[in-house]
Amino acid sequence: MTEQQTHDEAHGGALGTRLNWLRAGVLGANDGIVSTAGIVVGVAGATDERSALLTAGLAGLLAGSMSMAAGEYVSVSTQRDSEEAALAEERRELREEPEAELAELTELLAARGLSEDVAREAAQQLTERDALRAHARVELGIDPEELTNPWHAAAASFVAFTVGALLPLLAITLPPPSWRLPVTVVSVLIALALTGWSSARLGAAPPRQAVLRNMAGGALAMAVTYGAGSLLGAAGV
Repeated sequence: MTEQQTHDEAHGGALGTRLNWLRAGVLGANDGIVSTAGIVVGVAGATDERSALLTAGLAGLLAGSMSMAAGEYVSVSTQRDSEEAALAEERRELREEPEAELAELTELLAARGLSEDVAREAAQQLTERDALRAHARVELGIDPEELTNPWHAAAASFVAFTVGALLPLLAITLPPPSWRLPVTVVSVLIALALTGWSSARLGAAPPRQAVLRNMAGGALAMAVTYGAGSLLGAAGV
């Protein structure tokens, strides 16, 4: 194994974490685009007043970004609580049953393809170096030094949603009245194509299907809300 290969593999977990955050950011921006576009296009079906469009768009942006941030905070906090509880239990087992834990670590390493002798030697060395981290990573699949941070997750979701939501909001309010709807639809579809392509690339999936699926979902959302807004506007609601 070359030095370069060793270096790359050592950072594989960190790379995976960064990719997960980037993927979450892309999906958060995608949600901001679709939800806010649906709101402003729906309102545009009922009225072309810039103040009404701006008010609806800002309300959707703030509500959506706060909801995303709160939801992500609660979700990641629950995940972190579970991780901390699992680590606390592992500390207790290591303190009260060290031999049983060493045997368990040996079995886990052997199950990954190591011979019994090599697995036992590796388990002993890992235990001497950092028993908790060894068991946490091999048995639980987590790193005690890199637990998920709910505040970071909430902030990332807030920012991603807000950035995505700004596009349809600006597209529906800045152009002249006759251009607002077509500019918004085209810009939203282009943005959804970009986020679909990005999410597919991050997940190593074929981008064509992701792009088409993303654009179709956004187009359907705008069509439904515009139709509803037009009906309400025609009814004088």
